Amino acid sequence: MKTIVWFVFVLGALSAAGKVILTNLGQKATLECGVNAFNDRLVWHRGDDLIHSIPKNGFPLRGAVDIVGRSTVKRDTKLEISAVKKEDAGKFICTADGSRHEHILLVVSVWATPSGELLLDSVATLHCQVKGLDQDPSVQWKTPDGSPHSGSLKSVTRSDAGTWKCMFSHDGGTYDRSLTIKVQEPATPSSSQSSNDVLKPTCPNCVTHQASITAALLLGLSWWVWVAVGVGCLVVVLLMVFVIVLCKRIKRKKRKFQTMKNGRQPLKPKKYCQCDCPAAAAKPQQGRRREKPSAPPLQPLLML
Repeated sequence: MKTIVWFVFVLGALSAAGKVILTNLGQKATLECGVNAFNDRLVWHRGDDLIHSIPKNGFPLRGAVDIVGRSTVKRDTKLEISAVKKEDAGKFICTADGSRHEHILLVVSVWATPSGELLLDSVATLHCQVKGLDQDPSVQWKTPDGSPHSGSLKSVTRSDAGTWKCMFSHDGGTYDRSLTIKVQEPATPSSSQSSNDVLKPTCPNCVTHQASITAALLLGLSWWVWVAVGVGCLVVVLLMVFVIVLCKRIKRKKRKFQTMKNGRQPLKPKKYCQCDCPAAAAKPQQGRRREKPSAPPLQPLLML
C-alpha cells in the first residue's frame, strides 16, 4: 500500500514539474498546459505575473505584462508566444481546475564574432547564451565532425566550415542548438593597390620625384572617382552655358524695350470709308412764292 501511495506521489510530482521548452530568440514558442481540457477555469502565469485567465463561461482576463500582447491561448489550453524575447524566459505555471502544472521556457541565442562569413586564418569566437535558468549552465561546443571544442577559434581553417552545436545540460536532460559557420578566402589585393604600395616612398622625408609619384597616384584612382569628376565637370559646363544664354536673353529684351521707348512710330492718319454710291438727286423746286405787291407811292396832300 505504501508503495502505491509513493508511486502516485512521484507521478504527480513529475506531472507537476512539467517539461522544458527550448526556443531561439525571435522565434515562436508553444507551451502545453498538461491537460487537454478544463471544466471551470484555465489560468496561465509567468512567475507571479498573470498572462491569461479564461473561464469556461464568462469573460476572459488579461494581464498587464509585455508578453500578454504577444501571446494567445490555442486549442483551449496551449499558450502560444510569438517573437520570443530574452525577458520571456523562465517559469510558466498553468492552472486548470485547481491542477497546477509548471514549465520552463529556455531562450537560447547562438552567434559568432565577427558576424557573417569568417575569413580564413582569422580569429573568431562562438557564443552560446541560455536564458531562463537560475544559474547559467556550462556549455560546450561540438565541431562539425563531432569533436568537443571550447568555441574559441585562434585561426579559422577550412575544416571549421559547417554546423556547430552548443550543448548544455539541465535537470538531467541534455539540450543543444546549432550554428552554421561559413569560411571564405581573404580578398587578394588589386593591381591598383599593389601599384600604390610600390609607389609609396620608403622614408617619410623623401621628396625626390614627388611630382611624378603624385601623378602616378592620381592615375591609380578608382573608376568611380573619375566618373564623379567627369559628372561634376559636365554639370559646371551646363551651368555656365545656361548663365550665358540667360544673360544674352536679358540684354536683348532690354535693348528692344529701350528702342521702343526712345523712338515710337508716328500715328497713322485715319482712313475713312468712301462709298461709290451715286449722289442723291437735286430737290425739285416748288412753285414760286407770290411776291407781295409793293405799297403805292404816297400822294401829296392838297392845300386848301
